[in-house]
Amino acid sequence: MLRLVDWWTIGMFLLLVLFGWLNIYGASYTFDQTGIFDFNHRAGKQFVWILGSLVLGGILLMIDYKTYDVLAYILYGAMLILLLITPFLARDIKGSLSWLTIGPVSLQPAEFAKCVTALALAKYMGRYEYQLRSWRDLIVPFAILGVPMLIIMVLQRETGSALVFGAFLLVFYRQGMSGYVLWCCVAAVTLFIVSVRFGTTPLPIGAGSVGMLTCMLLLTAILLGFIDRESRSKWEMLIVAGVILLLYGIALLLTIWLPINFNYVSVSIATLCTFYALGKGIYYRRPKLIWVAVFTIICIGYTHACDLVFSKVLQPHQRVRIEVLLGMKEDPMGAGYNVNQSKIAIGSGGLIGKGYLNGTQTKLQYVPEQDTDFIFCTVGEEWGFLGSVGVLIVYLCFILRIIKIAERQKDKFSQIYAYSVASIFLFHLTINVGMVLGLLPVIGIPLPFFSYGGSSLWGFTILLFIMLRLDAAQMEKLN
Repeated sequence: MLRLVDWWTIGMFLLLVLFGWLNIYGASYTFDQTGIFDFNHRAGKQFVWILGSLVLGGILLMIDYKTYDVLAYILYGAMLILLLITPFLARDIKGSLSWLTIGPVSLQPAEFAKCVTALALAKYMGRYEYQLRSWRDLIVPFAILGVPMLIIMVLQRETGSALVFGAFLLVFYRQGMSGYVLWCCVAAVTLFIVSVRFGTTPLPIGAGSVGMLTCMLLLTAILLGFIDRESRSKWEMLIVAGVILLLYGIALLLTIWLPINFNYVSVSIATLCTFYALGKGIYYRRPKLIWVAVFTIICIGYTHACDLVFSKVLQPHQRVRIEVLLGMKEDPMGAGYNVNQSKIAIGSGGLIGKGYLNGTQTKLQYVPEQDTDFIFCTVGEEWGFLGSVGVLIVYLCFILRIIKIAERQKDKFSQIYAYSVASIFLFHLTINVGMVLGLLPVIGIPLPFFSYGGSSLWGFTILLFIMLRLDAAQMEKLN
């Protein structure tokens, strides 16, 4: 069986783990440290976790592949119970209740929840009779995702780990989910950013905010595009657009004599346009136009709720991070400190870097969490631009290889699970590197195989080697 294992994937796994270990040593190195195998320091401890992950991977390859299918729901249920009791047993670490301490070892169950959730999804969606034809077929898969996600976010107060479950949307899309669902997610994020960033920016003429006006104009423009696609007359969209421009022009003209609030104007026009599309969809029996109109109504309400969510639902430190990212606040010594120091460290590496163990930003401890969430800045400082690009290329080849493995699976269970693995790795890589570069909010998720920590390393190892075992079984059937 071992000869049928995809050794290219294992080779890239070992390369990433080895290079990650070297960078953990570089990031946590102190001048009084005796060596990389010093078990009183993080590199030595990580070495133990690496040995454990290799043993764990070997065990997973030896298990009968049918076991993962049979135990999928049982493991999922056991993990939910573990996630529920974790907040009552965990110590408060930086506001999070997600770590269980067992003697000298601390484990984060949320890291393992991703694997069992992927197994449960593959088990449910891989049934012979299951077909993803409508939104009703997504109710159970979304519930499988939503339960652990809510427990981790609400009870354990671990936002970063909870958001990782959003990666499974790519799996749903691959299995036939409409692209409009992903489009709705993009729209929700865009409306949130625009309304929060420009919600308090006043218009130069009249009353109202730039954020609300921009959101309503975006929704109206999208709605006009769908009206044009579903229209039987080439003049209809032009007439509707002309009426909208006329209404905005009248409101602009009235500001000469009256204090017009363009928030009300833009919302009213977007609502009128929505009801026009809804009536047209019902009259001509165009379901797509009806759904777009309903979605637009929801978005109008959502846009008004964004400020409430931002000010009341998000934690203070999360609000500050978003404000710093969006340029609403300068806080170089507070919420923006990590990202600023990370960018300084990466920029100081130049083209080829300062050399291994010669990074001044990391050696002088200027970058917080530099061997966990911000370990990529160590790569940038000590190995430079070329080293950073090299690491990203290895990751790209690694994820593409997993996608190739997923594509060659004939069994739906194995295919869905493999795509889940690819989506999780892609999400972690994108978010971690994006937040280190200051392109995305800091939400605290590890870089696979690089960040220090046994829970994340073992979680990713379990994810990967179960997939490799399922793939080896597939190759054995083909041979």
